[in-house]
Amino acid sequence: MDANNPNRKNRDTPQWSLYQRENFWKINNGEKPLFNTEPGKLEDLAKQKLTEGGWLYASSNAGSSYTHLANRQAFYRHKIIPRQLVDTNVRTSSTTVFGHKVSAPIGFAPIGINKIYHPLGELPVAKVAKELNLPYCLSTAGSTAIEDVATANGAGCRFYQLYLPHDDELAVSLLTRAFKSGFDVCILTTDTWQLGWRHDDVAEGNYAFYRGIGADLGLTDPVFQKRLAAAGIDPKKEPERAGAMWIDNVWHGRAHDWSKMPWLIKTWKEISGGKPFCLKGIQSVADAKKAVEVGVDGIVVSNHAGRQVDGAIASLDALENIVAAVGDKTYIMYDSGIRGGSDVCKALALGAKFVWVGRLWVWGLSIMGEAGVRHVMKSLLADFDILMTVGGFQNVEQMMDRDILESYPKGYAMIAEKSRL
Repeated sequence: MDANNPNRKNRDTPQWSLYQRENFWKINNGEKPLFNTEPGKLEDLAKQKLTEGGWLYASSNAGSSYTHLANRQAFYRHKIIPRQLVDTNVRTSSTTVFGHKVSAPIGFAPIGINKIYHPLGELPVAKVAKELNLPYCLSTAGSTAIEDVATANGAGCRFYQLYLPHDDELAVSLLTRAFKSGFDVCILTTDTWQLGWRHDDVAEGNYAFYRGIGADLGLTDPVFQKRLAAAGIDPKKEPERAGAMWIDNVWHGRAHDWSKMPWLIKTWKEISGGKPFCLKGIQSVADAKKAVEVGVDGIVVSNHAGRQVDGAIASLDALENIVAAVGDKTYIMYDSGIRGGSDVCKALALGAKFVWVGRLWVWGLSIMGEAGVRHVMKSLLADFDILMTVGGFQNVEQMMDRDILESYPKGYAMIAEKSRL
């Protein structure tokens, strides 16, 4: 690959594919690529690096992991049909999401308690997201103050994922802090009023918040600080009780319903001056239609990567159904099971406008902190960019075409197999 390719100066995004050349050349400088980013090997290496608790939390799925398996099986049944002799020399991987022009239709999915993966928690992740000009989404279960994450992300594009407390004053405080810190899209997660049943975590009592770890986002909230004081809890002296009180306000086990949505949407719009509000966790057509009816600006089709409901529909299959029903009525994003550039392409072809990636960057963070996150995500971008040039795609819009796929029936194996991928 020609490092002096004259077409580079005409592209509006970096030539991500040159990261392949950079890694090939390292041996000549007495260096080696940081680590293998093949998803299975990446996961194996992360397991070696993480504490047992960190590994179990990151890798666990609901029940017998059958939804997690279904997510991957759904990708296998769709095959890309490459086109040849297409001039892809001035291709662009860029797209626009809620008014932000970004480098690719790929974002950093919201994942909580990053401090169990790396001491710096969310900070290196937010920093790399800004460097690569990819959207970063902060989880309410994050282990770093909202304001500090914003500082790390700088001028980057950032969204805030809300787990909705039943304490309205606390919810308003979280949203206000987020918007004042530059998080200009709110994404409410609807599938996690309580964690799914995850055998390994339960067997080991693996819940970082109850050990006094990872509650910094809540402990820095002025309304929650009032709640702690009223309960007589000093977070410095009783971190376990403080952490438990925080997470029991977040994953509280008390479901909200559609009747709460008008208040929440109105509240966010008032705080933000009308910025977008989305729902994450939608899997049924009926819910997608209801979401449009109540006035959301977007939907993230997601089953929480198989971590909440075992034996559920594959998220990619849900995407097809939902796009057919409301694809022309709201902005549809995809989450769950993305492992490479071809997966991004398939989700776009099936109707998503944007995809979120989670476990890949978590493994990178676990292995090598900031450098690991950067290596994993630059590798994903290079994979995507190379797919564009060898597959005949000049831009992202050309991937948003059902005809680029040959798809086979949903003949998923009905056997008790598990997939680490």
